[in-house]
Amino acid sequence: MPNSAFTDLSEYITLPRLSGLALAPDGTRLVTTVQELSADGTRYLSALWEIDPAGARAPRRLTRSAKGESGPAFLPDGTLLFRSARPGADLPEGEDEAGESALWALPPGGGEAARVVTRPGGVNAHATARAAERLAFAGSLMPGAESVERDAELRRARTKAKVTAILHEGPMVRYWDHDLGPARPHVFAAERPGAEAVDCGVGAPWEQAVAVSADGSLIAYNTQLTDDPEALRDAVVVADAATGKRLRLLAQPQGELSDPVFTPDGRQVICGQKQQSSYEETFDRALWLFDATDEGDPGRPLLPGSELWPGTPVVSPVPGPDGELVLFFAADERGHCPVFRLDVHPDGRTELTRLTAAGAHTNLQVAPDGRTVYALRAAVDAPPAPVRLDGHTPDQDPVPLPTPGAVGALPGVLTEVHASAEDGTALRAWLVLPEGATAEQPAPLLLWVHGGPQHSWNSWQWRWNPWIAAARGYAVLLPDPALSTGYGARMHERGWGDWGGAPYTDVMALTDAALERPELDGRRTAMMGGSFGGFMANLIATRTDRFRAIVSHAGLWNLETFGGSTDAPFYWRRAHGDPLTTRERYQAYSPHLGAARISTPMLVIHGDRDYRVPIGEALGLWNDLVRFEVPAKFLYFPDEGHWILKPSHVRLWYQTVFNFLAHHVLDAEWVRPDLV
Repeated sequence: MPNSAFTDLSEYITLPRLSGLALAPDGTRLVTTVQELSADGTRYLSALWEIDPAGARAPRRLTRSAKGESGPAFLPDGTLLFRSARPGADLPEGEDEAGESALWALPPGGGEAARVVTRPGGVNAHATARAAERLAFAGSLMPGAESVERDAELRRARTKAKVTAILHEGPMVRYWDHDLGPARPHVFAAERPGAEAVDCGVGAPWEQAVAVSADGSLIAYNTQLTDDPEALRDAVVVADAATGKRLRLLAQPQGELSDPVFTPDGRQVICGQKQQSSYEETFDRALWLFDATDEGDPGRPLLPGSELWPGTPVVSPVPGPDGELVLFFAADERGHCPVFRLDVHPDGRTELTRLTAAGAHTNLQVAPDGRTVYALRAAVDAPPAPVRLDGHTPDQDPVPLPTPGAVGALPGVLTEVHASAEDGTALRAWLVLPEGATAEQPAPLLLWVHGGPQHSWNSWQWRWNPWIAAARGYAVLLPDPALSTGYGARMHERGWGDWGGAPYTDVMALTDAALERPELDGRRTAMMGGSFGGFMANLIATRTDRFRAIVSHAGLWNLETFGGSTDAPFYWRRAHGDPLTTRERYQAYSPHLGAARISTPMLVIHGDRDYRVPIGEALGLWNDLVRFEVPAKFLYFPDEGHWILKPSHVRLWYQTVFNFLAHHVLDAEWVRPDLV
């Protein structure tokens, strides 16, 4: 095909990437974050762009700095708040810029942004009230610090002494790609930007979510309960926004609550709920409704009996005609992630309406009159872009809004593959077919298994983009095996406690079904996967030699050592058992036990700052491949985590993968990528 962003990796990494969406209180302005390549090509910078909700005006860039901006949120008067580490002009004389994220305000009529909230350690998340100037934000405090001044003093002393050590007294040490501590996360509230903030309590050490009631009187935020190291669980705190006093702790003995959202009157809180998993039972996700301040209210589920896994909802400011509470959310469903409307009647009855049938939707925003919903819509064949939905019409096609940037024509087409599992379960997968694939000229097939494993191939991927493979002549199979989301509880149960069972046989069944197509060449196949998909890559390498090459990115190798070194060992032990006493699952499907059976050439990829799947997994796999003389290569990133994010590393990742595949699948000469 002609040269495009999918054939030229240098061009691919320049494509703009949208994330996040914020709607002004009067409904006249939409703001999104657009990530673009820096001038020197070494990093991505984010900027805020305004999008016309009516779709009449072209997108307009609002911010520009060398540090970037994120987290747009509006105050009632239209002032736009955002986070940035850009330097400020308000530093006291002689004080150095710390380079930490602060909260900035951009006036509604435009002009220069002003820094309105700073904290030692930075501002990590924030939320505003719909009808008041009150705001809440997440920051941190050093142990023993009871004031901002003392906190700053302790940080300066630590920096001056060049101390980097952290003394832990709880189970959580690391999270994904960063160390936790020594400062502890706290949530603060202020009457208005720039006003003195009150400390509302200790927040969650990982995903920090805060919410403010419409009138600004209450805030809610995520926290973590640590009373049992083997049952750490998320909970939600409701606090008085003026005093910081805790009014209620929303917690469940066998469940986790997070991501609070207030109802329009502020009297109730909607939380995402996840049932805690166990050795015998998987978990699910739900939405629960609680009284905001009554400790005696046990709460109730809003979707009883539903098998949907709802995302964080957005609540309509306007009730339904009979006083219904109206909320909107997105949930995975058979390779898509539609938008749903839920009407909760005063008598407890609920009505659920699916507003879209296709695509994957995120970052929902509802108009002030409740009639219109905005979202970012993506699909396997379309990157995230803003759209407008009617708030009532079922299975509609959203109206696209003008968006900054485009990816251009795709080098192929998207279709589906269907198969039956060994137990009769209906299976499906997406299949990307490259241009020119015919029965006379069949395309080689790449099998890509997703991570999670509670996940689905239903959206655009920047890190694992199948269209780059299609531009090089490959077909790409994207299966949703057992444990995938969007197919109901049974799909989880089939693979729970048996990662080497149904997930493996489902993947193989879908591969066999795909290869029945005459446009695919069953003699030239390869397999790739990351995280859980990397585990599957390692497992497949020990069980079959049907693939000519396998790429394992951040894959689990020795499940016993993994369980003691991952950032969430308590979660792992709950699901797979304590290796000191319950070893059945480790012995049944830990890939390392089959190391001597591997003959397929493998490319191992791992980042040293990956704390979810620590580097020891890759080292163990690599050393076994070397020991058993398997043709293999190891692409190692000392300063990347679970995901490869730096632009130059993204390009190198793709170069190495496709040079490796070309050598083993297409019989091309091995070409070592530049710079490594």
